[in-house]
Amino acid sequence: MPTHGPATHEELMSSTVITNIASLVTNDPSLGDTTPLGLIQDAALVVDGDRVVWIGESSKAPATDNRVDAGGRAVIPGFVDSHSHLVFAGDRTEEFNARMSGRGYSAGGIRTTVAATRAATDVELEAGLVRYLTEALRQGTTTMETKSGYGLRVEDEARALRIAAAHTDEVTYLGAHVVSPEHADDPAAYVALVTGEMLDACAPYARWIDVFCEKGAFDGDQARAILTAGRDRGLHPRIHANQLSYGPGVQLAVELDAASADHCTHLTDADVDALANSRTVATLLPGAEFSTRARWPDARRLLDAGVTVALSTDCNPGSSFTSSVPFCIALAVRDMGMTPDEAVWSATAGGARALRRTDVGRLTPGAYADLAVLDAPSHVHLAYRPGVPLVSEVWRRGVRVH
Repeated sequence: MPTHGPATHEELMSSTVITNIASLVTNDPSLGDTTPLGLIQDAALVVDGDRVVWIGESSKAPATDNRVDAGGRAVIPGFVDSHSHLVFAGDRTEEFNARMSGRGYSAGGIRTTVAATRAATDVELEAGLVRYLTEALRQGTTTMETKSGYGLRVEDEARALRIAAAHTDEVTYLGAHVVSPEHADDPAAYVALVTGEMLDACAPYARWIDVFCEKGAFDGDQARAILTAGRDRGLHPRIHANQLSYGPGVQLAVELDAASADHCTHLTDADVDALANSRTVATLLPGAEFSTRARWPDARRLLDAGVTVALSTDCNPGSSFTSSVPFCIALAVRDMGMTPDEAVWSATAGGARALRRTDVGRLTPGAYADLAVLDAPSHVHLAYRPGVPLVSEVWRRGVRVH
């Protein structure tokens, strides 16, 4: 079997060993060293179908139908990006340029994207989604959640989710991104729409429900009503919480057993304690702080308190237009107090926890064979060599896709 290029049909029907791996991140301490990354040096990994069936030292690898030589490179689980907004049209270049240039800018923010998205065709929206998913895949992301939220009308939210569901299993209904322009003077009527007719139209396409709980968007009572309505329809909660100011978002996330509270920039001690004593993951999105020059989330504070942390891109056209998890890892290490090991774990196993998944984010027998091969001997290079395209191969569900 060649070490480069896509897998052939014959290879898809047989077992393959990837050997001569300098360092393998399994995310299972019991299978490797005693660290959370479960590192194995001079390792091998066997793929059969779409699953990992064996890992261990190269010298102990079983016989297989095919063999791939990793060439002394590191292998990590594919990144699990648990927070993105990929179904949209247009961009907000002028807004970003003004913000970075210190100039005032009075365009409509999210509503600018809403107008462009409403005007776009299904074909245009799908082409954009596929472009960003492909872009992320090339950089090692093998599982990606994405949200609606740029339609804010029943038909536009439903079509966004329908388009997204054709390309990823992790789809989130975010009709409660902001109050729609049509309901600017009657937010209660918009909440009723989001929890009624819009929810009815969107629930069949989504796994999750989300709400932007923040001043200028939805308050705690509105957010509770929205998330509870979604939960009653079988959608599990997640929440944009405490991004721009202190507020009720994190406490509400814990109260409702949300899978994740995302952003978590402005936290009280009570917020941190609540997260530490819950299943709710704190998903940190450093691309947003980078793109807005906002205050960095304090990852060190959360980790030291025992909170489970995920790292994701928040890829969206307004505040974090990056699909690069390696870039976010470098930011988290440089500016948020994370170690390289913690950042890689949070971008893989942490993202899987934020999606309540056990079949991705790890390389262990039974998990999906989703992995990235780095053009480096160690995962540490993701932070050590920021901006360098280190992902040289990507396998998804046992197939080499890049």
